[in-house]
Amino acid sequence: MNISIVTACPSGIATSLIAAGLLEKAAAELKWQANIERHTSLKATNMLTQLQIEQADCIVIAANENIAVDEQRFVGKRVFRADVTACMENPTAWLQKAVEQASELTVESVATQAISTKKKIVAITACPTGVAHTFMAAEALETEAKRQGYEIKVETRGSVGAKNQLTAEEIEAADLVIIAADIDVDLSRFNGKALYKTSTGLALKKTSQEIEKAFEQATPYTHTVKENSEKKEEKAGVYKHLMTGVSYMLPLVVAGGLSIALSFVFGIEAFKEQGTLAAALMKIGGESAFALMVPVLAGFIAFSIADRPGLAPGLIGGMLASATGAGFLGGIVAGFLAGYSAKFLAEKVKLPQSMDALKPILIIPLVASLITGLVMIYIVGGPVSAAMEGLTHFLNTMGSANAVLLGVILGCMMCFDLGGPVNKAAYTFGVGLLASHTYAPMAAVMAAGMVPAMGMGLATFLAKRKFAASENEAGKASFVLGLCFISEGAIPFAARDPMRVIPCCMLGGALTGALSMLFGAKLMAPHGGLFVLLIPNAITPPLLYLVAIIAGTLVTGISYAILKRPEENSATELDTAKA
Repeated sequence: MNISIVTACPSGIATSLIAAGLLEKAAAELKWQANIERHTSLKATNMLTQLQIEQADCIVIAANENIAVDEQRFVGKRVFRADVTACMENPTAWLQKAVEQASELTVESVATQAISTKKKIVAITACPTGVAHTFMAAEALETEAKRQGYEIKVETRGSVGAKNQLTAEEIEAADLVIIAADIDVDLSRFNGKALYKTSTGLALKKTSQEIEKAFEQATPYTHTVKENSEKKEEKAGVYKHLMTGVSYMLPLVVAGGLSIALSFVFGIEAFKEQGTLAAALMKIGGESAFALMVPVLAGFIAFSIADRPGLAPGLIGGMLASATGAGFLGGIVAGFLAGYSAKFLAEKVKLPQSMDALKPILIIPLVASLITGLVMIYIVGGPVSAAMEGLTHFLNTMGSANAVLLGVILGCMMCFDLGGPVNKAAYTFGVGLLASHTYAPMAAVMAAGMVPAMGMGLATFLAKRKFAASENEAGKASFVLGLCFISEGAIPFAARDPMRVIPCCMLGGALTGALSMLFGAKLMAPHGGLFVLLIPNAITPPLLYLVAIIAGTLVTGISYAILKRPEENSATELDTAKA
């Protein structure tokens, strides 16, 4: 008997290959001629030819029901399909049974099966800055889900708001909801759906594994007041709450910083002349946008913890942090204080049903605001204000040695996890200091943050033959992302070769951060990369700032170009094969 076999599994590696080997051996024992097509995560190998399909007495497909296999080519043939794991226990008996139970495949049955077996996924991606991780994670999920045969739609909640928004009908029809977010996301519309939570970093770096875990570990979501029962989840929640506040604060920092920079176009002290455009720009940036920074930070930290009842006490606590001089450190304290106070009141205060509606609009905002306000005024405000003043004074008066050391630390942090918690901690530190008119750390942070992606792009140019063709293309995109201060452009390289990429990036970032601080560089805007140079006085001194970035990029690019091991399908290997 002449049969054709197709094997495929969700991960596309081990199970598919093992099943193919077992079935090939079983066919040999039965003295059947077998042609086998194996689907792996890279590509389908030994694709069945049209002649092999025509000559086959039976087609056997061992593949999970959600794996897409092109069955259109088998129309008119006797076909049997079952789960790939079913053939493992007794491959010979299973293969005999498959041939006996095979039935003719029709065009109608192919169309019906495609509709019934293709599982649907809806997802949301969101990161604190809403720029790189949000969209890169969305693209990774879409690509991998389609490769595994799923239908997927991803809503991105980036810096420009929600894009590709999910409709109620799409959510209702979905078999699975994936939330890949590093900030708080409203989940109320997914009530009752199987839901799986992960981070944008894992969705980007371990996409296949995360999709598989999502189907295995997703649980029905019930919309209630947020709770973090386990200690580990509580720690993760604290980071997420902080990043939620930062994500809402960031547009104010960008708008305010650039407005201040634009006022300097007319002269560093031109804003002191009342009635001038420079004065108006300073009022917009320094007196309005920057004045709202800390209250918005605190308000949305509290909002992330306690939902809408936490917003008012958080904003009030943030205003008090600004008024007492506690700055962004005080704002962080006020946000968590307000959020957990509001959450405690929402969970613990019990009222008659007739009065329960007053809790979110009267009792919680009032009591939580009083708790937060009194604690900020009488307990927290003074010490945190003194700490903030001390920090600002130290940063503004530190000697070159201390400045270089701080630059090294910030540079290493920015390059350590490429948009992860350590990177965001350094970035938040730089952004927070802008409100106290301390601009040097922000300059070091942004300069160092550009180095990893630009360095990887440079490495692919210097050692082109060591990289695969896909990596060389990724290097070009990475360099452009680096210019825009999107360090996540280096993630594909770090995920593939972390033990070489990360140290090279940190070395270049440390040098850039150190030089930036040594040169006394100051940055008014917290984002934009080198394109901020188009605004006069947004970065000072611009030429030395460029020198710092170029130096770090060269160190990262050259060091990785030297340490990089050639890929198996790199230009060098291809040249050797041709020779």
